[in-house]
Amino acid sequence: METNDMLREQIFEIIKNQLKNNDPPETKITFDRLLKAGYNDFQTRQMIGQCLSVELFEVIKNGKPYNNARYIKNLKKLPKEPFD
Repeated sequence: METNDMLREQIFEIIKNQLKNNDPPETKITFDRLLKAGYNDFQTRQMIGQCLSVELFEVIKNGKPYNNARYIKNLKKLPKEPFD
């Protein structure tokens, strides 16, 4: 398995846990909204994963604390790609 595949699987696992635990609830709201808009399950998880990747990058690469408010803000903007 390539690094990108492994990373995607880990991100998808985080999303799965967020959906299962409804924490934050905005993940499930966004997931349902995107499915209703016609995106399939994989596309929806990829888009949510982009928002999650922004936060992981800031934590791992820049040593900044996880920013839940930004994560939620980016979820609400989907399908527009997160740039914040």
